[in-house]
Amino acid sequence: MSTGHLRGELRINELMARHTSWRVGGPADRWYRPADAQDLSHFLSGLRAGEPLMWVGLGSNLLVRDGGVRGTVIACSGIMDDLEILEDQRIRVGAGVSCAKLARFCAEHDRVGGEFFAGIPGALGGALAMNAGAWGDDTWSHVREVLTIDRQGRMERRHPSEYQVGYRSVRGRGEAWFVEAVLQFEAGDGTRSRQHIKELLARRGETQPIGQPSCGSVFRNPPGDHAARLIEACGLKGFAIGGAQVSEKHANFIINTGGARARDIEALMSHVRQVVQAHYGVALESEVRIVGEPHREDRA
Repeated sequence: MSTGHLRGELRINELMARHTSWRVGGPADRWYRPADAQDLSHFLSGLRAGEPLMWVGLGSNLLVRDGGVRGTVIACSGIMDDLEILEDQRIRVGAGVSCAKLARFCAEHDRVGGEFFAGIPGALGGALAMNAGAWGDDTWSHVREVLTIDRQGRMERRHPSEYQVGYRSVRGRGEAWFVEAVLQFEAGDGTRSRQHIKELLARRGETQPIGQPSCGSVFRNPPGDHAARLIEACGLKGFAIGGAQVSEKHANFIINTGGARARDIEALMSHVRQVVQAHYGVALESEVRIVGEPHREDRA
């Protein structure tokens, strides 16, 4: 890999615990934060063929195992954070923009319908990748166009019709990652929108363990039910493995109480699944992306 003329920051054996909301995860072989989209394109074009790649925004909904990540991690936090008002109630949003910032931006510019983004603990790139949602709305309901980049550094604009979008699921053609999106929201009363955001965040603070290391919701809601209800009904609130605990406040959150390792969290997720399956016959599906290798002590 050539590093000449790169303007970003390259680190070797970077501990991923510094870049995930659970505050766990072993080292990445290489970690690169590009200066901007053009620098990212240059960096990708210089990678060897077949180099494993992983993209990280704010590190929510991500569990990096204790053995770390082989290959290269692209860190998008703090870059690709443009926000621009376009015509026809459209907004151009960089993949690195936090969802909370997007919600505020919409309200400040008298656009309504983006309030739900305030409840998504991540950046737009991750929200696009999994069709993140909250309070009855989701990301791709507002997408009108996306800009992607492939592993050769080539950028292409794509229409939503090129993707298969479902509940917390997005599938597209080829291997490419999101750089930005054009989203559409209705014109409306920004003052009322800001008040709505405050009310939603207040409700979130009352029902979720804000301020404790977590990844947001761990399991998808099964059809016609809620994962949190099933987990709580099994008596699992407060259940812990090592430093990982099912939140006492919201059963679909797993928190790092201090000193948790990724293996604790993964083991707790597995235990919750098994108990819910045994009690209710429901197979909970994870919203969390689990990546990397187990620590050498944990390998069979």
